Parts: sequence; structure tokens; C-alpha cells
Amino acid sequence: MLTFLIIIVALALLFDFINGFHDTANAIATSISTRALSPKFAVFYAAILNFIGAIFSSEVAKTVGGKVANPATVENGVLVVIAALLTAIIWNLVTWYFGIPSSSSHTLIGSLAGAVIAGAGVASVNWSGFKEIIIILILSPIVAFATGIIVMWIIRRIIFMSGNHSRSKLNRMFRFFQIFSAGLLSLSHGGNDAQKAMGIIVFGMVALGHHDSLDVPLWVKLSAATAMGLGTSIGGWKIIKTVSKNLIKIEPINGFASDLNSSIIIQTSTAMGMPLSTTHVISSSIIGTGAVMRFHDVKWATVTKMVMTWIITIPISMALAYIIYKIIFLLSA
Repeated sequence: MLTFLIIIVALALLFDFINGFHDTANAIATSISTRALSPKFAVFYAAILNFIGAIFSSEVAKTVGGKVANPATVENGVLVVIAALLTAIIWNLVTWYFGIPSSSSHTLIGSLAGAVIAGAGVASVNWSGFKEIIIILILSPIVAFATGIIVMWIIRRIIFMSGNHSRSKLNRMFRFFQIFSAGLLSLSHGGNDAQKAMGIIVFGMVALGHHDSLDVPLWVKLSAATAMGLGTSIGGWKIIKTVSKNLIKIEPINGFASDLNSSIIIQTSTAMGMPLSTTHVISSSIIGTGAVMRFHDVKWATVTKMVMTWIITIPISMALAYIIYKIIFLLSA
């Protein structure tokens, strides 16, 4: 049993580490693009604040650990967790390699559901909880796009009313603001994303009988926060390029607006105890704020490619997790 626990923790922390460098772009792409922060400092800055954000809450972890299935009753729960984590790691690496800002949340939730179906049957999935998570995952980028437009419009109105129309002065001012907005976004990212690894570790611990609740032990929090911070420190440069250059030209004003809008949405979801895709939220915020600035300059071909990846992630993850579970089960028999 101890061996299985070590395997689960190791895989979960590896997933968290990969999630860190996969999602580095989330927090710092806009500030790097506008040169508000140097790339090296931005990555270090994001890593520290991701770590801090990860240790402050555990409600999202409880949702991940208990809403898709009951870890105390699901059959072959240990193998389910291992299959889900292997699938999520594979999908994250594939999308990172091709520079596609996909969702670690989508793949983890889809993988967990697929592995539960393979190991314990369709009836073992808590479909009401699963649908609740999926609704948030689907709605959050739509809301981020819409509120991004609103936030950008409000900021532009404030600037117009102030009479400060000097482009160079505005760029300097908003580059300065981006230092703080990038930090807030990094803090928000760590507070939501690292908890997914915490939740899956707790799921495995309960399935093994090493834990009797969904409460997250301190050592799990610190381990996941460290893995997330270390992963972020490496930097996912391919995805940073996609987010910062291949969606729309980012200027300091819409970079700041995107960071602020994304932070508000992520913090709200974390307070509700719901996982969301920080990647989808931030990308949608950039598109929304950018569309207000120059709608025709949005690179809609890249947006379409991203949306297609978002749509297929959950079904592919479910199918892949199902197959990987069956392979693991046969090898362990």
C-alpha cells in the first residue's frame, strides 16, 4: 500500500510540475509581450507567487477529490488515480510540445471520469458533480471574454474622461500597473491550479485507506505548491509565444485589463471551490480586451485552433484514461 501511495504522490507532483511550466504563459505572457517585465524576472516572479497562492485554500482540492466520484467507495480506486494522472500528464506534454494552451483542468477531470468508468463502471461516476464542474469549465471562458470587453471599455472610458491621451505616457503607466496585475494573476493561478494535484492526492489517500476525509494535509499543500512553483520557474516558452503573439498584439493597456479581469474570475471560482481552466480564462480575456482595441487584428485562426483543442480535451482524456486503466489492470493482475 505504501508503494502505491508513493507512486500516486510522485505522479501527482509530476502533473503539478508539468502544469506549472505548461501554464507559465497564463500569468506572464502579457507582461512579457509588452516588456513590462523581463522574461527571466517574470518567470521567477510568477513561480514565487504561484507557490504562495497554492497554500492558502483547499476548497478546490475537495471538489476535485470528491465531486467526480467517491474515493472511499470507488472500486480499484488506486489504479483509477494512477490511470487518470498518467493520462493528464501525457495530454499536457503533447499540447505543450505543439505550443497549444490547453486546459490541465479539462484533462484531469476527463481523465478521472474515464478511469472511474473503466475501473468501477458508469454508475460510479457522480454525474451531477461532474456536470457541475463541466458547466463551470465551459462557462468561464465565455464569461472571461464578455467581462474582458466590459473591463477594457471601462478603462478606455476612464482614460478618455481624464483627458490623458498621450500614447507614450499611457504605455509607461500601464506597464507599471502590469507589474502588480501579473503578480495578482500568478497568485490567483497558484490558488486554483495547484489544488487540483492536492485533490487527486487526497483521492488516492482515501482510496488507500490512509486518510478518512477530503481535508488536505499540510504536507500535501506544501508539496503541491513547491511542484507548481518549480514547474513555473522553468517557463513554457512555446505557449507563452502562442498567448502573447499569436492571438493579438498586446499593448500595456489591454495586457493590464486582461490580467485584472482574469484574476477576478479565477479568484471568484476559487472562493466557490470550483476548478476552472486558467488557460481558457486568460486566453479569452486577452481576446476580449484585444477585440475592443482592434477587432480585426485578432488572429481568429489561432483562436479556432485553441477552441477545437478545448472541445476535444475532455472526451479524448476520458477515452485515453479508459484505455490506460485497462492496460494497468491487465499488467497488475
